[in-house]
Order: sequence, then C-alpha cells, then structure tokens
Amino acid sequence: MSHAVQGLAGVDAETLGMILDSIREFADQNLPQERLLELDRTHEFPEETVRAMCADLGVQLLFIPEAYGGMGGGAFDVYRVCELMAGVDLALATGVLATFLGSDPILFGGTEEQKARWLGAIAEQGLLMAYGATEPEAGSDLGALRTTATRVAENGAVTGYRINGSKMWISNGGYADLVSVLAMAPDGPTWFVVERGAAGFSNGIPEDKHGIRASNTAALAFEDVLVPATDVVGLVEGQGLVQAQLVFGYTRLMVAAFGLGAGWAALDRAIRYSATRVQGGSPLSQKQGFTHKLIVPHACRLEAGRAFIEETALRIDVGEGTLNTEGAIAKYLSTEAGNGAADAAIQAHGGYGYVREYLVEKIRRDVRITTIYEGTSEIMEMTIARDRWQTHLKTRGRHYHDEAVPLEALQSTVPTVGAATAALAHHALAEILERARQARLTRHQHVLFRLGAMIARVEGAGALARRAAAALAGELPDKADRRLKPDALAAASRVFARETAAEVAAEGMRWGIGADGVGAGERMAFEGALGLGALWDAQAGLVEDMDLVSRSLYAMVED
Repeated sequence: MSHAVQGLAGVDAETLGMILDSIREFADQNLPQERLLELDRTHEFPEETVRAMCADLGVQLLFIPEAYGGMGGGAFDVYRVCELMAGVDLALATGVLATFLGSDPILFGGTEEQKARWLGAIAEQGLLMAYGATEPEAGSDLGALRTTATRVAENGAVTGYRINGSKMWISNGGYADLVSVLAMAPDGPTWFVVERGAAGFSNGIPEDKHGIRASNTAALAFEDVLVPATDVVGLVEGQGLVQAQLVFGYTRLMVAAFGLGAGWAALDRAIRYSATRVQGGSPLSQKQGFTHKLIVPHACRLEAGRAFIEETALRIDVGEGTLNTEGAIAKYLSTEAGNGAADAAIQAHGGYGYVREYLVEKIRRDVRITTIYEGTSEIMEMTIARDRWQTHLKTRGRHYHDEAVPLEALQSTVPTVGAATAALAHHALAEILERARQARLTRHQHVLFRLGAMIARVEGAGALARRAAAALAGELPDKADRRLKPDALAAASRVFARETAAEVAAEGMRWGIGADGVGAGERMAFEGALGLGALWDAQAGLVEDMDLVSRSLYAMVED
C-alpha cells in the first residue's frame, strides 16, 4: 500500500475513499437511526458491533503501522475516518477511539518487540483497548498520580511490579482486552499494559452518562495487580509523561474531528428539516431570521475548525512533530463549533428538536463530551495561551504581525477569501498581547484564558482563508473534504474572518479595560493601535455573504 501521496504519510486517496465507503455501508446495514436511539435509551454498549468494526470492517488497521499488520494511515486519514464515524454515532466512535488511544503509549514509547506483540494482536484479532490515565483526584493532571507501581525483585533483579490504585472515566473500561495504565513507579510516571483477567484487576459498573450512552465508561481498580517487567512500556521507568505528551497533538486532532463530524451531522439535519418545514407561508430555509442565526454562522465555524484540522494533520504527516498546541487549537475550534451547531439544530427543529424521537437531541448530548475528554476547553485555552504567549515574548511582540504578512500577500492574489480581514485580526491580536505584557494582564488567569480563545479564533481565520484560496485554485489535497464548493467556502471564510475581527475588537477592548490595563486616557490610543475602525469597516458586505453561504448550503440539499 502506498505511503507516498504528495509527500505525506498515510494511505492514498483511493484507499481512503474505499475505507470511508466501507464505513458508510457498515453503518447503513448495522446502525439505522432506530437502533442508535434504542442503544441510547437502554444505555447499551453494543460490544458485538464495536468488535465487528475492528475484526470484520478492520477500521483499527488504519491506526496501526504496516510493520505490525496495519495500513499505516496518517493523521489526515485518521481525521477523515473520525469525522465520518462521529457523524454516524459519537458513542460508537468513542468506543473505537479508546482502542487507538490505549495503543498510543505503545506506538510512541514501546520497544519493537512490544509493538509487534500488542499492535500485531490488535491488527490481527481486533482487540479492544482502554487508556487508563485519569484518576478521581487528579482529573486531567497526569502529574498528580496516586496509582502506584511497586517493584518486585528476585535475586536483585526487577521481575515485575504490583500496581495499586484506581482510574475513572475510562472508555471501554468494562470490555477492553488490554489496558494502558499510567502509574507512579519509583523513577516516575510509567505506562504499563495490563491484560483483562489479571488477578486483582476489576472494573466498576458503567457510568450513567448525559451523552454517548452507547459507549462504555467505567472505573478501574487495581489491588496488588502483578505486572511482569516486560510489560513496562519501553522497558524504562519514568517515561510516562513524556510518552503521553508525544500523542496529544495527534489524539486531540481525533477529538477535533469528532466535534466536526457530530456538529455537521446535527446541522445537516437542521438544513434538511428547514428546507421542508413551512411556516408563515414559506419554508424556514427562506427566512433570514432562521438561516443567519441557526445555520450559516455554525457552518462557517465548523469549516474554520476543519481548515485548522487539515493544516495540522498535513504538518504532522510531513514530519513537523507532535504539534501539541496546534492540536489544542484544532480541538478547541472544532468541538466548540460542534456544540454550538448541535445546540442550534435543536432550536432549528423547535419542539421536535427537544424530543428524543429526533436524533438532534441525542447528538447535542453526545457532542458535549468532546469539550471535556482529551482535555477540557479550558485546558485547551490555557495550553494555547501559554504557548503563544511565550512565542510573543520571544519575538518581541512580532509574531502575529509577522503572521499577518502572508495573509496580506494572499489578499493581493486571491482577494475573495477574507485574507485582509484575517490579517487585520492578526495585527490587532499582536497589539492586545503586547498591552497584556506591558500591563501584566496575564496575572489574571481568566484574561489568560480569554487570550487563548482569541488566539484560536484568529489562527482559525487564517487557516480558513488559506484553505479557501487553495480550493479556488484547485489545490486542495487529494484526500481533503469537499463539502462546500470553492465559491461557498470563500464566502464562509469571509464571514468567519469578519466574526473573528469583531470578536478581537470587542474582547480586546473589554479585557484590556476590564483588567485595568487600559486607562480612560489611553482608550483612544489603544483603539487606534488595534485598528478598531478598520476592523469595523471590514464588516461591510457581511449580510450579502451570509446570503451566499445560505444559498449554497440549501442548494446541496436540492442536489
């Protein structure tokens, strides 16, 4: 199988298309809407179906390198598959994700023998895995571990470890054949692989969850569980946090794709519903008050998330590293957009959206988890803000000014994608960060988090402008999504760039003044530094572009 497509890791476009078609066919045959609603109602984990997706459909092969019996898919392939699975059902997608997540410590930190042993078994047998990191007291703080691994020695040599402690919120916890467990060994946090059935290892009853109710989430307990020394991932203690950090950019990209897929699944239903729902003598789809609030903004935000996902996946696939901050931005943009779109879809259906007969009610409950697992939105804001804050300091405040320059050049060659507006937002962000430095505003945690949110939006606007320009030029990657036609994508980019510019203008002034970083006598000067007049001038033409996006979305329904 080819790994050389436009210099990228992964399968070729034809193979990816076949994988996506197989998943769609499997879903059509095994997961009709009635069954999805029933699984949600009964809180049933469909073990046979999840195992069939691996053992029969072979979806897990995409995540395993060819050397260990897999297909060796890249980050871009994984994003496309995760988006599609989430669009079918986020609960089942989570069950599959748990195996990929559980195997990541092995993939990134295991020895060749361990990879062949465990990854080979997942590829050949379709084993399910779980990722045992989160603890009752530590939450997302992997450094605050209380689960311990005590050495067992014979004749002066370490032969094994006894693990004691508990984990919670573990997807597949009640069904996994293998569990990756993070525990505190004498030399520091260390990953172990524990097999189901090991003496002293047990799981609790399934959690009664708000959403993704067809996934299994359970606590794990370890009471003197003896693990051979050969089952220490990498055979060296103390590498657990390093190994965990290696996968964050990648795994957060997967969850970003979940938010994207679920968000579009909800919005697609709202679009179809409103195309036929007549009120006041005409369909809802013909009413601006409906489309420009409940449909268009959410479509644009979802596509901004997609643009950033695709840019990040491409960069990972050409070997630029783990890109943890970029993964956080992709997750933040896409999962927040997915939640917003699902919420709007309920509103779009009116009373029907509030009853469980309509799938949008379930999607809204399901997608909520994407802003929580693999790091909450607040952790994403902190991660983004801290990293880009350091970049701002290292570049003496030039970073976002410099990032605006290629957008300005793009505007001169492709004037229809909102690149100039995105550039204005970059310049304004640079000034906001500089004022935060001068006035020491980041001593306020909330301000730091708000900066993280602004940074994500501004970088998303740049990514969407670049993607729209590539679409117009016919230069999107072969494996890219093509949901929106190039002219509609360009209009969506213009809408999102304006929204971002307005947010930067308002939020920059709000928190600059609100945190006492801009005095009354400094406000006019700060407004000038932000380019407030230009940011507001950029809003011209907004309604016309929203009209264009709306027409394009509903034309797809007619097609």
